[in-house]
Amino acid sequence: MASENSDGLEPILSALSTMQANAERSQKSQAHDYLEKFQKSPEAWTKTHALLSSPKTAAEAKLFAATTLKGKITYDLEQLPRDSLPSLRDSILTLLVSFREGPRPIRTQLCVCLANLAIQMLEWKDVLGQVGSTLGSGAGDCILEFLRILPEEVTEGRKIHLTEEELTNRTKDLLEDNAPQVLTLLIQYARSSATAATNPRLFECISSWLREIPAADVVNSFLFDAIINALSEEGSFEAAVDCLCTILRDTREVDESIDVIRLIYPRVLSLRPKIAEFADSGDLEIYKGLTRIFAEAGEAWVVMIARFPSDFRGLVESILECCGRDQDRDAVALTFLFWYEFKQIITLDKYKETRLQYQDIFSKLVDVMIKHLEYPRPNGADETDLFDGDREQEEKFREFRHQMGDVLKDCCDVITVTDCLGKAFELIQKWISTYGPQASNSFVPHWQELEAPLFSMRAMGRMVSPEENVVLRQVIPLIVQIPDHEKLQFQAIMALARYTDWTAQHPEFLRPQLNFVIAGFGHSSKEVVRAAALAFKFFGTDCRKLLENNVTELHSFYESVLDNLPPISQEEITEGVACIISAQEISKTYATFKLYCDPVIKRMMSRANEARTAQDDGPRLAVADYLQLLTIFVQNIQPYVSPQEENPAVKYCQEILPVLSAIAENFTNSIPILERVCRCWRYMVLSYRTAILPLLPNLAQQLASGFENSRQGCFLWATDSVLREFAEGAEFVDASTSQAIYHFFEQQALAFLRIMNDLPPEDLPDVIEDFFRLLIDALIYYHQQLLVSPVCQHILSASLSALTLQQEPPLIATLHFLRDFLSYGTDHPNSSTFDNGYDSHETPRSNPPQVQQAVKQMVVGQGEPLIQRIMTGMMFSFPRDCLQDASGVLLTLFEVLPQETTVWLKGTIGMLPAGSVRAGEADRLMNTVGVKVQGGDFRKVRVLLQDFTTSYRRRNVAPREGLGRLEATRFRFSG
Repeated sequence: MASENSDGLEPILSALSTMQANAERSQKSQAHDYLEKFQKSPEAWTKTHALLSSPKTAAEAKLFAATTLKGKITYDLEQLPRDSLPSLRDSILTLLVSFREGPRPIRTQLCVCLANLAIQMLEWKDVLGQVGSTLGSGAGDCILEFLRILPEEVTEGRKIHLTEEELTNRTKDLLEDNAPQVLTLLIQYARSSATAATNPRLFECISSWLREIPAADVVNSFLFDAIINALSEEGSFEAAVDCLCTILRDTREVDESIDVIRLIYPRVLSLRPKIAEFADSGDLEIYKGLTRIFAEAGEAWVVMIARFPSDFRGLVESILECCGRDQDRDAVALTFLFWYEFKQIITLDKYKETRLQYQDIFSKLVDVMIKHLEYPRPNGADETDLFDGDREQEEKFREFRHQMGDVLKDCCDVITVTDCLGKAFELIQKWISTYGPQASNSFVPHWQELEAPLFSMRAMGRMVSPEENVVLRQVIPLIVQIPDHEKLQFQAIMALARYTDWTAQHPEFLRPQLNFVIAGFGHSSKEVVRAAALAFKFFGTDCRKLLENNVTELHSFYESVLDNLPPISQEEITEGVACIISAQEISKTYATFKLYCDPVIKRMMSRANEARTAQDDGPRLAVADYLQLLTIFVQNIQPYVSPQEENPAVKYCQEILPVLSAIAENFTNSIPILERVCRCWRYMVLSYRTAILPLLPNLAQQLASGFENSRQGCFLWATDSVLREFAEGAEFVDASTSQAIYHFFEQQALAFLRIMNDLPPEDLPDVIEDFFRLLIDALIYYHQQLLVSPVCQHILSASLSALTLQQEPPLIATLHFLRDFLSYGTDHPNSSTFDNGYDSHETPRSNPPQVQQAVKQMVVGQGEPLIQRIMTGMMFSFPRDCLQDASGVLLTLFEVLPQETTVWLKGTIGMLPAGSVRAGEADRLMNTVGVKVQGGDFRKVRVLLQDFTTSYRRRNVAPREGLGRLEATRFRFSG
C-alpha cells in the first residue's frame, strides 16, 4: 500500500471502501461526490492505470478503474494531446495481456476501452491485426470478447465525439472492411478444436458481427454446423440459441433470404423431437430455448408461412407443440407474438386459403390456452393457498392469464367467435355433467376446470358481436347458476360484465343476470363484491334503456349497499345508476337527480361536520369520496335541452352550488376535498356547457376566492374549463360574457403572481403547472388581449422563475407555454393543443403585427435571462424528458430574434464556470451557430445546442457554490 499512497491512490481507495462498507448515508454521499469528480478529472488518466497495474489493488478497485478509464476514453479523450494516443493504446493492450485470463468484468471493460479508442483514433488502421498479434494465439476468449464488443460500440457511436462523416468512414474501416477477415478468423477458430467449436464466446461474437456479415455467409459455412451442434451442449446452449435467433431475425426480408431460409428450415425442424424430450425431462431452460427458436423462426418467416402453408406447416405445429407441452407455463409466452403476427397476416383476404388450412391449428390452440388458464392445484389441504403463499407468483399468473386471453382473441379472428365460445361452452357443460351433482356451497370439486372456461369467455367478450345468437343464449343461463365458490362467482360476474352490450339487445336475459350480480354484493368475498360493482356499472351503462323504469327500485338497492363498499366500487355503482338516470325522460331528470344525490349530500355534510374536529384524515377523505360521487352524477346525467329551455340538471346544480362552496370555504387546507370540489365544478361546465351560465357569476367568484385563500392549483384547473367554454366566438356566448371571462382570468393571473412573489417556486410546483396550462389556453382564445396586456410582462418573468424547478410536470407546462408565447412573435403561431395553430376553417391562425411586436419587445427585455435559464436547465437541472421541449424554446427564440439570441447565447456560455468548457469549444460552437443563423437553418442550431448541452451535462455537475452569474434571481411582483 505504500506505493499506492505515494501515487495518491489512498483517497480513491478510501472512498471506494466507504461506498462498499456499511457507512452512514452522509459519508457515502461524500465518497460518491469525490469519486464522481475524480472520474471527470485529468488526473484520472494516470491513476486508473496505476490502480490497474498494482498487484496489491483489490479486484473491486480495479473494476472501478477500468470503468473510469472507459468513461474517460468515451467522453474526455480531448483532455489528452493527440500524439499521446498511441502510448495510451499500447498501455491498454498491455493491461489486456495481463487480464486476458480474467477477471472477466475487468477484461470486458478494458475491451470496451480499446474499442472506443479504436473508433476515435482515426490514424490507427490495422486494429484487428495489432490486437491479435499483441494478445497472442493463447488469448482466444479475450480476442473473441474484443471482436464481440467492437461492432456494439461502433453502432453506439452517438456517444463518441466524431462528426457523422468521420463516424461513417470509421464504421467502414473497422466493420465493413474487416467483415470477411473476421468471418475467416471465426471459421478457423471453430475448426481448431472441439472445445473451440462449442465455446459460448464464439457464438456471442458471431451474433455481434451479424450486423456486418450476411447471414447467408454464416449459414453456408462451418459456423452454422457448429451453432446447431452446440444446441446439444449444455454449456453452449444459451449462446447458441441467441446466435441462431439472431440469424433468424436477419432473414425477415423473406424475398431476399429465400435461399437461406430453405437451408435453415430443415435444420430448425430437425430440433422438433427435442421438444418432447426436454418437456418430459423437466429441463425448463432448454425447453424455453427450443421454444424461443421455433417462435423466432415463425415470427421471421410469417410471410413465407402464409404464402406456402403446406411447406411450413411443420414449423407452426412445432410452435403449437411447444405451447401444449409447457406444463409449467414458463415458455408459452414466447409464442404469443408469433400467434398475433400470424393472425394479422392470414386474416387478410389475400391469404384466405391459408387461414382455412390452419383453422385446425388455431382450434387446438384454443384448447391449449384454456387449459393453461387453469389455476394450479394446491399442494396441501388449504384450498385457498394455490401458490404456496407466493403473492408475487400469483400476481404474475394473473397477468399471464390476460396475455393468454389476447391469444384467444387472435383465435376468434381466425376460426370465428362462435367456434371459440363453443369450446368454452362445451367445457362448462362437461364440468356440470361430471362434477355438478357433487358440488355444494362448502365444496366444489375441480373448480379450476370450470373457472378457466369462464375466464376465457370473459377474455373473448370484446370479440363477440351483440348479434351472436348461438352460444350465449345457451351459456348465460348456466353461468347464473354456478356454485357459490369465491373464484367461480368472481369470474362468472366478470364474464357477464363483458356481455352487457349483447344483453342490451336480448332483454329476456337481463333480469337473471342482474339478480345474479346484485346477489354478489352480499358475498363474503371482497373480490366478488368489487366484481359485482364493476359489473353493475356496465349493466347500467349498456342496458340503461331497459332499466329506466326501475329507477325507484334501484334507488333502494343503491342506498342499502353504498356505505358498505370501498371508494372505487362506490364510484362504479354510482356510474351505473347515473347512466340509468340519464335514460329518463327529461321531465323526470330533476326529481331523479335529486332523489339520488340528496342522500349523498346528507352523508357528505355529516362527515364534514365530523371532519372539522377530527384528529385523523378519515372524515375528510370520506367527504372527498362523496364529492367524487356527485361529480360522477354530473358527468353522466346530461339531458339534451334546447338553449331556450331550462336544463333540469343545471337546476339541481344550482341548488347544490352553495353546499359545495361552503365545503371549499371550510376546508381550505384539505387538498383532496378542494380538488374534488373543483373537479365537480369543472364537470358542471363541461357537461352542461353554456347552459351553466346562470351559475357562472357565483362559480367564478368561488373559483377566484378559493384560489386566493387556498393557493391550490385545482382552482386554476377548473378556471381553464370556464375559459375554454365561454371564450370569444363560442356558440351561444355573447361578447360581454366572453369579456367578463377574460377579466376573471386576469384576476386569477394576478393572484398567481402575488403567490409567486410570496413563495419560492419549490413550494408551488402543482400551482405552477396548472397556471401555465391555463395560460396555454388563454393564448389560444385571448392572445390578442393577453399579449398586449401589462400583466403579460410579469407572467414572462414568473415563467423564468418556474424554470428553476426540477420536477417534470411544471417544467413541461412552462416550456410549452414559452414556446407558444414566443411563436406569437412570428407570422404563424403554434399551439400545444391538437389544433396545431389552425382555426376552424383549416387556415393558419392570423397573428396581427401589433401582437408580434409586443412579443418581440418583451423578449428583448427578458431574452437574455430566458436563454440563461434554458441553457442552465439543459446543462444542469432539467429532467431528460424536458430537454426536447427546452430545445424547442431555443429554436423558437432564434426564429423570433436570431441575431439578438445569438448574442445572448454567447454571453451565457461565457458565464459558465471556469474550466467547464474545453479550450476552443465555445468559439467553435458560436462560429457554427453564426453560420447556421446566417443561412436561416435554425433547426441545425437546435441540434448543435442539444449536442453541446448533452456533452456538457455528462462532463460537469452543478457547482456546490452555485452558478455564479448564471444563478436565477427571485421573482418579485408588487401588483
